[in-house]
Order: sequence, then C-alpha cells, then structure tokens
Amino acid sequence: MNIHEYQAKQVFAEYGVPTPRGIIAESVEQAVENAKELGGNIWVVKAQIHAGGRGLGGGVKLAKSLDEVKTLADEILGMTLVTHQTGPEGKLVQKVYIEEGADIKDELYLSVVLDRAAEMPIIMASTEGGMDIETVAEKTPEKIVKIPVDPAFGFQAYHGRALVFGLGITDKAEQKKMINFAKKLYDVYMDKDAEMIEINPLIKTGSGDFIALDGKMGFDDSALGRHPDIEAMRDISEEDPDEREASQYGLSYIALDGEIGCMVNGAGLAMGTMDTINYMGGTPANFLDVGGTANAETVAKGFEIILKNPNVKAIFVNIFGGIVRCDRIANGILEATKLVDVNVPVIVRLDGTNAPEAADILKNANIDNVIAATDLGDGASKAVAAAKGEL
Repeated sequence: MNIHEYQAKQVFAEYGVPTPRGIIAESVEQAVENAKELGGNIWVVKAQIHAGGRGLGGGVKLAKSLDEVKTLADEILGMTLVTHQTGPEGKLVQKVYIEEGADIKDELYLSVVLDRAAEMPIIMASTEGGMDIETVAEKTPEKIVKIPVDPAFGFQAYHGRALVFGLGITDKAEQKKMINFAKKLYDVYMDKDAEMIEINPLIKTGSGDFIALDGKMGFDDSALGRHPDIEAMRDISEEDPDEREASQYGLSYIALDGEIGCMVNGAGLAMGTMDTINYMGGTPANFLDVGGTANAETVAKGFEIILKNPNVKAIFVNIFGGIVRCDRIANGILEATKLVDVNVPVIVRLDGTNAPEAADILKNANIDNVIAATDLGDGASKAVAAAKGEL
C-alpha cells in the first residue's frame, strides 16, 4: 500500500524527521486559505498522486503570490498528470499540498528500501538529489551510496559514518544532523513495516539543516493489521479498480499490456507462466494468482476481471493442484462459462491432485472454446497461437 506525500510527512513528524510546514487542499479556495495560514511570500503547490516524477510532469510549481497560488491550484487540480511512473494514461489529481518555501542550499537523495539479494534493508543516498535515481544509477552509479543494515543489530554509528563520508559531508555539525536524520528514517521504516521510503530531494538549508522536501512511502500489505493508523491513510481512488475488486475475492491481480490473460495458482508459477508465454512469442495481459482456496465463484470472478481488458484475445489457465484440487478448478471453469460470457479461447493445463478427474470433466463438458494442454510449454504455445487466431 502506498500513501501520499502529505501523509508520509505526517508519519515523519511522529519521529521528528524535519519537513516543511504544509496543508492539504481539495479545492482552489482551500489552497489559497492554506497559503494564507502558512504565511510568508513563497509557496509550493504540489499535486498529490501515488507516483514519482510529479515535478517533471508539471505537478509541482512555485508560487510567489496568493494570486499565483490560486492560478496554479486551478491548473493542477483536476489535471491528468502523466509521469514516467503513471504510464501514458496518467493519474487524476484530486488534491494539492500547499507547502511553505524552503531555503535550499543543496539537494540530496535518501531512501530506505528492501534489498532482496542481501535480505535486509539498505540505505541508499546520493549527492544527485532532485533527479530520477534510475538515471543516476544508469549514468553515474558511483554517486550512489549503499549501506546495508542488518535488522538484528539495527542502525549503528558505523552506518552513519559510512553515510556521511559517502556523501562527502565534512562539517562535524552537519554530519551529526545527517546521521540523526538517517537513524530516524530507519526507525520509521522498521516500526511501520515499510517496504520503501524515499526522499527526493532531501535538502540542506543555508543553516546546514536537513529537511525532507519530498516523501514517498510504501508498506507491506500483510502487516497493515498491525498499523490501523497507516491503513486509515489508504486512498482507494489511487488504486486500480480491477486490482481492488480482485483483492476482495482473495485474488492477486496486476494488469499488464499484453493480449493473453493468465489465471494461475501460486506467484512463482504465475511468473514462470508469463515468462514462458513471452518465450513462445506472446505477451501476458495480466498477473492473476487465484491462490490455494479457489472455487467456482473466485474462478468466475477471475474470468470476469481478465475479460474487462479489451486487448485479451486468449486466456491461459495453468493450475498445479496441490492445496487446490484440479477437479475443483475444472468445475469452476465450467461454472464460470455459465456466469460470464467467455468469448475468447481458454487454454487449460491442469496437473497435480485429481488431474485425471479434471481432464474428464472438461472433456465431457464439450465446450468449444476450452482447449486442453498437456504441460506448460504446450499450454503457452497454444495460448500464443490462439491469441494470433491460428488455433
């Protein structure tokens, strides 16, 4: 689960992570009133969406008068903001964050993310703040500092020293402030079961203080039960409606841009299925894991969600019966064809518990657009052919 910048800064405030003052607004009038309440003569009007690159897309702008706050808020609210993370369809801006201006002497990058290879959190930092970290990694990887932190020991003084030396901070007072800042950010990451915290840019002011000018946070969905305060920040309008609907039925669904719908049980098998489809010359239209408790209703819902995508020209059902029996899936497929208008070829590969019974069920059903496959390769090959109209 992701949250907005203004919400991330609320979490930061709980831990004493310095941020500029700001107030959220959902209308132009609120934006102007917020600027008045903050005072000063410079404000930043920031679009609030779950994506990075807002500034490059025109979603973060500086205002030097209340009239400019009004004009910019009017421009940004209701716009479809397209960034490198939203895709070409963009995201609708429904909120803007009015933030006080800041004295920016330098811009840095700082994040805490999970390094799956190292199996521990890693602090990433760079002197190239305000830029896409992907661009920095590609063009000047030597400017990225990476510091693994073993959770068994937590953030220690030597982590802090490696950080400030890596960033070239030589002033003793500034070193102390940066180490303290990073320690607090690590505490937020661990305490809140975060998957990612990113501050870009982290600014250094003229007085040598470090302030989070931006804030992005993503959380482990499985741990939200421990954090009702975080779950309360969920903005479902920012989430894909099909993914949200799928989760209500215990399905894990992610839309992709291909033409072969996939229905699989188990994330690993789902990834292998998509890789095999690609290898055979096709493109998957989605990731869909029905889990180990699939039944006729969930299978039908899976078909319904997959078929909402007009680009889907075939569906590949690839089930290994371990926890879930193959005959249950076969019956689910038959029920689904009664509940949902399945108007594309459905290639079915069922293996494992009660696979022979499942094969008999599908064979005796005599449904024209349900095609049996013997194994993963055969199924992927047939799905690709069906999508091309060659089957």
